Amino acid sequence: MLNISFTNRVAIVTGAGGGLGRTYALELARRGAAVVVNDLGCTYDGQGVSRSMADAVVDEIKMGGGRAVASHDSVTTSTGGKAIVQTALDAFGRVDVLINNAGSLRNAAFDELSDDLIDQMIDVHLKGAFHVTRPAFRAMKEQRYGRIVMTSSAAGMFGNHQQAAYAAAKAGLIGLMN
Repeated sequence: MLNISFTNRVAIVTGAGGGLGRTYALELARRGAAVVVNDLGCTYDGQGVSRSMADAVVDEIKMGGGRAVASHDSVTTSTGGKAIVQTALDAFGRVDVLINNAGSLRNAAFDELSDDLIDQMIDVHLKGAFHVTRPAFRAMKEQRYGRIVMTSSAAGMFGNHQQAAYAAAKAGLIGLMN
């Protein structure tokens, strides 16, 4: 079996405090990458803030012999996106991999969607990817190497009951990726 190594690579994973993001961060670290574990520590529906989720993943990586730092910055602002990338540059001197995985899920019937819910889905999923990718891309372009992954969803391709805002944001990621 092919053994893919990320030795001497630096990865940023947004939304890495739990779920798929946590899995990505742990696997990248297991394969040798230094990892920036970015997470606000929100619940699956975007409520609350806690440093404990990102910190726990960092601790797990370090206990396994890996290198990692936490970022508690929000992907929903340009300032937050720049800070996330700067965390990688300050801690490890470069950024080679970015996995845009941050997200939340709030269900509502289409005719009951609030403007606030629509904004929250677009801000974290789609605008969040823009906010982190632009400074990461600049660093990757300067070093002439980098890989960017967008975590989308089947809901973005096919839709899903009570997930119009989520699906629209995830479909936007597909367009951005392309």
